[in-house]
Amino acid sequence: MTAADGTAPRVGLFGLLGSGNLGNDGSLEAVLGYLRRERPDAVVDALCGGPETVTARYGIPATRLHWYRGEYRTASRAGAVAGKGLGKLVDVFRTAAWVRRHDVVIVPGMGVLEATLPLRPWGFPYALFLLCATGRLAGTRVALVGVGAAPIGNRATRTLVRWSARLAAHRSYRDAPSRDAMRAMGVDTRHDEVHPDLAFALPTPPAGRAPDAPGHVCVGVMDFHGGDDDRAAAEEIHRRYLEGTTRFVRALVEDGRAVRLLTGDECDAPVVAAILDAVDSPLVTAAETASLADLMKETAAADTVVATRYHNLICALKAGTPTLALSYAAKSDALMADMGLGAYCHPAREVDADRLLEQFRALEKNAADTRRILAERNLDAVRRLEQQFTVLTAALFPAAGRTPAHAPRETR
Repeated sequence: MTAADGTAPRVGLFGLLGSGNLGNDGSLEAVLGYLRRERPDAVVDALCGGPETVTARYGIPATRLHWYRGEYRTASRAGAVAGKGLGKLVDVFRTAAWVRRHDVVIVPGMGVLEATLPLRPWGFPYALFLLCATGRLAGTRVALVGVGAAPIGNRATRTLVRWSARLAAHRSYRDAPSRDAMRAMGVDTRHDEVHPDLAFALPTPPAGRAPDAPGHVCVGVMDFHGGDDDRAAAEEIHRRYLEGTTRFVRALVEDGRAVRLLTGDECDAPVVAAILDAVDSPLVTAAETASLADLMKETAAADTVVATRYHNLICALKAGTPTLALSYAAKSDALMADMGLGAYCHPAREVDADRLLEQFRALEKNAADTRRILAERNLDAVRRLEQQFTVLTAALFPAAGRTPAHAPRETR
């Protein structure tokens, strides 16, 4: 297959990829798999947070997302403030130059239209706006594929997100609340579709344990401090989350259960260390995972999973393991409901170890039925994602004979 003008399509991938978040990289991997199946001739590169990691792991050229390397560090000195300010200007030209080299740019999944975690408007929201605006000006189709969205309180962030969505050539969402949130922000979503998270397109690991063999419990933890609107209470939210989760892990150990701690981002390591130090038992161990595939293998080997990070939940659900969510946003509740486990959600902001233990025991009691339900829902998720990729191909790679909007045309 070739592009409409007879050349290989030039496809860019954009986002906080290769930056230590396994969920983001899992979305990238799913889209790369799609491109290699449907457009094996495509010339692919990335503008991303961790270019060295993306190139080493996925074998595609990559460019750093921000000119200023300290973009996501707090600027307290005049030099750092000036560097960030200059970086915003430089990134306008860097982004525009990168976008113009492509026929299509894909933003693969991720919560790029939400602020469920602390977020500054002039960080990634600004970068996304530059992408979508320069794509519209250059005639490069920008596609937000299977992305997450949520209501945003900060006016500047909300404005940047709204205009990014409006300027994109194609949008699809990973759940219905995401589409509802963008509609509430004033985006016309009549032609936007909802499909399962892109991570459901990744290969499912084989069962990691014999059906009748005793297994352990995976507890996925997170460096959780609330959302963007919770900055004033962030430390108190984190303290309650850590104390409640630690109490729950200790209760499992007192019952003689082995516990395996999971993370989904490099920043979660201190939470693992705090729980290991507080519980101090050989029954508690920490997994070392470098990809969503590693996380899925861990969850496939468990009897039960209790997890906070969104993509930890996806890994456990895709592996078919009974799962309980420590939910920190509507996306977690929507995911669990879509997979038939809506009753097994517990608020991450108010972890009640006793109540959580009750829910955990109820989940284990219904484990056989839960595994059957998950098997059925996973088959449906794969089918729905295949439909999304069919729609995406038609939207981004039009039939031969049509010339991309920014391609040079013959003059007569």
